[in-house]
Amino acid sequence: MAKSYEASGVNLEAGYEVVSRIKKHVASTNRPGVMGNIGAFGGMFDLGSLGYRHPILVSGTDGVGTKLKLAFELDRHDTIGIDAVAMCVNDVLAQGARPLVFLDYVAVGKNHPAVVEAIVSGVAEGCRQAECALVGGETAEMPGMYSDGEYDIAGFTVGAVEKDRLIDCSKVAVDDILIALHSSGVHSNGFSLVRKVIADAGLDLNKEYEEIPGRTLGEALLEPTRIYVKPVHKLLEEVDVHGIAHITGGGFDENIPRIFPNGQGAVINEGTWEIPGVFRLIEKYGNIPHREMFNIFNMGVGMVIAVDPEDAEKTLEVLRAAGEKPVVIGRVADVAGIDIILLDEDKK
Repeated sequence: MAKSYEASGVNLEAGYEVVSRIKKHVASTNRPGVMGNIGAFGGMFDLGSLGYRHPILVSGTDGVGTKLKLAFELDRHDTIGIDAVAMCVNDVLAQGARPLVFLDYVAVGKNHPAVVEAIVSGVAEGCRQAECALVGGETAEMPGMYSDGEYDIAGFTVGAVEKDRLIDCSKVAVDDILIALHSSGVHSNGFSLVRKVIADAGLDLNKEYEEIPGRTLGEALLEPTRIYVKPVHKLLEEVDVHGIAHITGGGFDENIPRIFPNGQGAVINEGTWEIPGVFRLIEKYGNIPHREMFNIFNMGVGMVIAVDPEDAEKTLEVLRAAGEKPVVIGRVADVAGIDIILLDEDKK
């Protein structure tokens, strides 16, 4: 045992225990193409084994942000890893790529092996949902940088898509139909504001509120980000999708325009989908203008898919068969900007 290192606050034995604990979680994400085992200096993947003709690699990296603060407070760590995976794989999915591998980075103030195992079990669950392999990662014990009981997590993914199937949004055109896939709640963006609302209004994470019946506020907020890989790839096999927007930080106003190649905009009809109660709670207790909520949060829409009007019904059918509840929420317009037609005009 490295006594001197332990005296500085780093426990190497705990690190060895973490590796032992997480092996089974890593193994559960194995998929064709994976080479080697956990413990190598680099994660390996045989892209040639998948039979791509002209593969384009699409990579993405992200974290979970201050949603982690709620996990610390509630001492619940088994879902935050799903968020880390989702934020990365949903991004590469927006360009038509199938995520192949994922790596995670966990930095802790003090290494508690059971907590790290819970985090990585969530990462593994996210990878299984995304059908990608957890091929490596890093757990860093950093006393003095993080307090005991605090940590940070970030992820990185690489996906592949045939060059002629890459979604570069060049096909998006005026009058394309915009179809939404529902979110599970706040996902992993906007939590600095969420936490401010909780603090300013004196809300209790362990209490149920009328806007979210049947579960506590903490449970509603820690609901993990949805992963859309399986249903969207079912769709890509059958429909010529023009564009996909992953609705993350910046809500509708920042993310939907990212799929418009020539300055188009969108007309969105509120009321075509159900806005989860957690957003109504945040809006009420934070006294946030209704229209502004769409500029911050996903408001119940995790992804927006643009298709030709002739493909709209087929798109809905395929997504329903894949277990989704898709809804048409609007169309592409010839004027830049996001025009949301609100149910209550007084809230504009």
